[in-house]
Amino acid sequence: MTVENKAPRFPAMPSTSPAGTFPAHTPAASQIFTTVLTHGPLTRQEAARRAGLSPAAVTKAVRPLIEAGFLVEDAGAEVRPAVGRPANPVRVDGGRALFAGLKATGDELIGVLTDLCCRIRVARRVPLPGRTPSEVLPVVADLVRELLTEAEGFGVRVLGLGIAVAGDVDRTAGTVRRSPFLDWRDVPLAGLAAEATGLPVTVDNDVRALTVAEQWFGDGVGLADFAVVTVGAGIGCGLVVHGRVVSGAHGVAGEIGHVPVVPDGPPCHCGDRGCLEAVASDAAITARVREVTGVPVVDAADALALARQGNAGARAVYARAGEAIGRGIATVANLLGPERVIISGEGLAAYDLFAGQIRDAFAAAAFGSAARCEIRTRPLPFEEWARGAAATAIQSFVGR
Repeated sequence: MTVENKAPRFPAMPSTSPAGTFPAHTPAASQIFTTVLTHGPLTRQEAARRAGLSPAAVTKAVRPLIEAGFLVEDAGAEVRPAVGRPANPVRVDGGRALFAGLKATGDELIGVLTDLCCRIRVARRVPLPGRTPSEVLPVVADLVRELLTEAEGFGVRVLGLGIAVAGDVDRTAGTVRRSPFLDWRDVPLAGLAAEATGLPVTVDNDVRALTVAEQWFGDGVGLADFAVVTVGAGIGCGLVVHGRVVSGAHGVAGEIGHVPVVPDGPPCHCGDRGCLEAVASDAAITARVREVTGVPVVDAADALALARQGNAGARAVYARAGEAIGRGIATVANLLGPERVIISGEGLAAYDLFAGQIRDAFAAAAFGSAARCEIRTRPLPFEEWARGAAATAIQSFVGR
């Protein structure tokens, strides 16, 4: 659905939540802050080593961050450097600021309020009355208003809002170019949400947002090259290459859901056949279980229950899906050589039914040393995806 680039009017948000700015917008300051945020507490010497900067540059970058209260001396964690007197590490004061994050599905909006270290302080879920922008934006405004009210209890300002949406999202423009679950096309969501909430807004693809959270605060911390593969309503992939989340020239890097894995396989909603998503998404599995077993399962929960009851046809469908996922992950490993692939998403509820097939298919299809890639599972509820949206807001605030 295409909408005009004109934001609807909603009641103004409370003036107690001004935008705020990062106190030192220099590349060195952003780099040092991010290094301490993801690896701290760190001494200045260790921060300089990790960031590849001189001690003088670190001292200069740290000073305004301490003065503004974003970094604090961690006297309780005193360490002694290899040479010289003991040094107090610095750490991020997580309570210095708050950020809001929203994850939109086709049916509901999940919202969280996090601190500066992306720890969830408040979480809320609200249903969506419909999927058009004019129906979704009022819910966004109301939910953010509720989170801002919660923030008043912490006595800390909310400095940004992140929104995560499935599909083709242009983060730079703040536009949802296409979202299949919401049936959106060319929706200028960042501008609409900013006018509705009064906050700086970052909009990104939901899997990329989750990948940012894993890179800064989760199982990707310290890794230069890794991938996040999500299974569930769709099949997504977030990529980190040389320490950067990759979106590609056109913003669709990592779309392994539309990599063909079954020649002449079932039709995909993208118009192709045999795509990974057409074999291993929740909808594809549900449809295939109905076809194979003749049982009128309604959704993924029904299909999973039937398989768990021992229905051979249903279990075979999950095994086929696992093989497809394994081949998809091997494609990522062969192309990019990540150190780790993190599998997440609501589809992991069925992991016990296809874990072996994923491992076997990956081992068979991974070429050479690509097979050394670690496969790790990380079941994450949608609140963690909303946390990923908050992480993108923190990232934008810091200027990284």
